[in-house]
Amino acid sequence: VQLQASGGGLVQPGGSLSVSCTASGSIRTIHVMGWYRQAPGKQRELVARITPSSDITYADSVKGRFTISRDNNKNTVYLQMNSLEPEDTAVYYCNAYIRPLTYYSAYEYWGQGTQVTVSS
Repeated sequence: VQLQASGGGLVQPGGSLSVSCTASGSIRTIHVMGWYRQAPGKQRELVARITPSSDITYADSVKGRFTISRDNNKNTVYLQMNSLEPEDTAVYYCNAYIRPLTYYSAYEYWGQGTQVTVSS
C-alpha cells in the first residue's frame, strides 16, 4: 500500500493551490484520510481529515480557507487551499488509515510530502 501525493508549489500570499493524494496497492478499506503539515522547526500538525462518510475536521487556522474532499472510487483525497498566507508554508503530508487486503487490521500510512511555499 502506498500514498502518492501531488500538487503544491510556490504561490503568492492570497493565492490558491491544491494538492491531491492517491492510495494504491492491495486495499480492502480506506478509513479516515487527511493532510498534515510540518513547517521548519515546528511539529507536524493536522490540517484537515475526512472520513469515508465525509465527516470533516479542520484545524482552526485553516477553517474557511481550506477545503478537504475525497473520491472513494478513486481512493483519492484532495485539499484545496485558498487565501494562502506565509504561515501556511510547510511540507504537506497525506495520511490515511488503510486495511490491506490480507490483513485484519487497519494501519496508518503516510505519503512522501509535498512542499507548499507562500511567498511574495
